[in-house]
Amino acid sequence: MKNFKEKANFLWSIADLLRGHYKQADYGKIILPLTVLRRLDLILEPTKKNVLKAYEQHKGKKPEVLEPILNNAAKAKFHNRSKFDFNELAKDPNHIAANLRNYINGFSIGAKEIIDYFSFDDQIKKLDEYDLLYLVIKKFAEATDELKNVSSIEMGYIFEELIRKFAELSNETAGEHFTPREVIRLIVNLLFVNDKDILRKKGIVKTLYDPACGTGGMLSIAEEYLHELNPDAKLEVFGQELNPESYAICKSDMLIKGQNPSNIKFGNSFTQDGLEDETFDYMLSNPPFGVEWKKAEKQIKDEFATKGFAGRFGAGLPAISDGSFLFLQHMISKMKRSSGGSRIGIVFNGSPLFSGGAGSGTSDIRKWIIENDMLEAIVAMPDQLFYNTGISTYIWIVTDRKSKARKGKVQLINATGADREDKDNPFYSKMLRSLGNKRKEIHEKAIDRITEIYGELKETSYCKIFDNDDFGYRRITVERPKRNAKGKIEKDKKDNPVADADLRDFENIPLKEDVQKYFKREVLPHLPDAWIDESKTKIGYEVNFTKYFYQYKPLRGLQNIRKDILALEEETVNMIQEVIQ
Repeated sequence: MKNFKEKANFLWSIADLLRGHYKQADYGKIILPLTVLRRLDLILEPTKKNVLKAYEQHKGKKPEVLEPILNNAAKAKFHNRSKFDFNELAKDPNHIAANLRNYINGFSIGAKEIIDYFSFDDQIKKLDEYDLLYLVIKKFAEATDELKNVSSIEMGYIFEELIRKFAELSNETAGEHFTPREVIRLIVNLLFVNDKDILRKKGIVKTLYDPACGTGGMLSIAEEYLHELNPDAKLEVFGQELNPESYAICKSDMLIKGQNPSNIKFGNSFTQDGLEDETFDYMLSNPPFGVEWKKAEKQIKDEFATKGFAGRFGAGLPAISDGSFLFLQHMISKMKRSSGGSRIGIVFNGSPLFSGGAGSGTSDIRKWIIENDMLEAIVAMPDQLFYNTGISTYIWIVTDRKSKARKGKVQLINATGADREDKDNPFYSKMLRSLGNKRKEIHEKAIDRITEIYGELKETSYCKIFDNDDFGYRRITVERPKRNAKGKIEKDKKDNPVADADLRDFENIPLKEDVQKYFKREVLPHLPDAWIDESKTKIGYEVNFTKYFYQYKPLRGLQNIRKDILALEEETVNMIQEVIQ
């Protein structure tokens, strides 16, 4: 897998031909679709003559009859019936545009639809006008070693490397398109580890869904894992993607692997759910961090108001600035509640853990998930793992089929590695060369170790186990009386003291603690005239990871600090002497 960068760099080098005619940010509009086309071309190469022969015999038949015949001849779920391939295209520079269009139009309906999402015909016209089309096609025709016999996993790495390079040039967010493969592998491990006995059954068929599938990396890794576990198992994958180029790449990958490409839908999962009413055994996703949902605000608020829990967002709506919990609620709505249940793995930043006070939409969503015993585990990961951000991230495991030992419990795993030096860290290794903001990677032993900690379900310095209601609290409103100019307490018609809004305060009291005892102990000694307005009490939930794993580090002694200061003074004096001399 190490040579994927060399292959990506070769394909990237073809973009040098575009200099002066295209903006660097637009290179991907040519290189990505042609990479897909060349890959399809090489896969079909061994059976090309058989397809052309079958086409001559059956070309008068209706498309619904002809398509399966030609697919069968191609020994794939797609075919190309044009007389051209990349090698033939490279032989005729004078008619390259017409021949290339003929070649593209020769693809089967499903493959052609994928290519159309690249809007590549516009680029054919431009490249031809610039006298670049033939040069670019010839270079791709030479890219045999780079794209032949490449696995889907390796091809995913190649696409991701190309997308990362193009995104950097255009100041776009490359990480919106893909997730580091070792992170996906960890999520997949956590999803499947307790189901190994089920997944090893002969002929088992399971379904997996990603509502923000990008180029399909999560789907591919999950499928690879299951085949390693059980070659006879079948994982039917489903997904939806908003970015047209990423969608086309993902769908082409499904086509090549023999998956059903119609399971991958285009569009916004919130406003045009392409898999409405479908449910899945497993779901996983890495939705964009902290992305606002203003564009979909009307549809989402309408669904919340009119459908409630009959829709997807009944538990509440998060702040408009962060749609993370919309993705999770969307996925929860697709759980197989009446037929075995489902497991979800999703990557979040820190915000969903604690943002929003009691009574806010975000807190209410956390409350609903935890009180319904769906939050199984959260894994805190190292920072600098992702290409587009250096922030810390968290894997949430959510399920409606907890094992008996996990019922009513939530497992927190601290895999940040913050307590160790980089050189001997059990959870990550420093990369020799950073990729964007990605400077760390979770190595294979770390993936195994985190999976082991998760599976053991035992408290250690890296693992804490809590009751569900340990995360809940009551937010009480503490009132104090309003006083007149003479200092006397003002009262209402029922002879109750009038609350002074300026003196109002709030206290968060853990659910496991008695409110009145807390109030008498913590409030009344300081504010003897205070009372609780019970009508304003709200219940909130938050997960304070830092508090649970805080380790006190003793302050350095004065002697050590003094020694360091004196050493610095001496060093400074020597430096001054050197300058004077």
